[in-house]
Amino acid sequence: MANALKSGGGAVLLSSLSSFFSATSSTHRSLISSATRFRRNQFPLFSISSSSSVTRRWSRTPSGFPSFCTLSSSSSSETVAEPTTASNDGNGEGTEKNDNNSAKDAAGLLDIRVGQIVKAWKHEEADSLYVEEVDIGEPEPRIICSGLVNYVPLEQLQGKKVIVLSNLKPRNMRGVKSCGMLMAASDAKHENVELLFPPEDAILGERIWFGSEDEKDNQPAAGTPNQIQKKKIWETVQPHLKTDDSCVAMLGVDIMRTSAGSVACQSLKNANIS
Repeated sequence: MANALKSGGGAVLLSSLSSFFSATSSTHRSLISSATRFRRNQFPLFSISSSSSVTRRWSRTPSGFPSFCTLSSSSSSETVAEPTTASNDGNGEGTEKNDNNSAKDAAGLLDIRVGQIVKAWKHEEADSLYVEEVDIGEPEPRIICSGLVNYVPLEQLQGKKVIVLSNLKPRNMRGVKSCGMLMAASDAKHENVELLFPPEDAILGERIWFGSEDEKDNQPAAGTPNQIQKKKIWETVQPHLKTDDSCVAMLGVDIMRTSAGSVACQSLKNANIS
């Protein structure tokens, strides 16, 4: 009897436990299923297919800094394409050479002449300006205004041979029409300024060129004042004009020449020319 009760009671107990765990498991699965449906419905951005892939590429923002963007791809591999830059010889010589060639081509359009100041005086309406009459081999002298009052004594201008950029558009300088520019060298701080000058026996009105003596006869025709202004020829050439260690005027590696010899300034070495 006792054994029967034990046997029967054990069966009842096992049956109850089995029913309990079965119900618990069913409830647990139901909760998981509900949670999964809730997550997918409420947070679809977090549902990511395991078969999707990403290809990363570099691009440039307007500011010049690289930005990172993602594009979908059918490939399962991840690749990174680095930004490319123009190749050169490693020290910038190729780019510098091209710049010098471009500047020399542009300089061929400038009409730079040997001139001589016939007369100079102070501008009546501008304390920093001189007014000069300059002979450049034309029937009449050019009237040119220059801002040299603080750098060159007036008496040093009288009769001086100079270098004149003659195919700029005329400018009204406080009531005086200036038809050209006297070229000069200046130090980095623009505290010292010296006029460029040709050799003493240079021919008035001769057109100046850059390069070897043999290049004199290969000069292109000078541009018109409108062309010089519109194409910004002077702005292209000027940054490449400097004096060397001997005060000789240079365009890059090319000497500024007249038939009588090179153009120079008095004492400013490695100076800017304008």
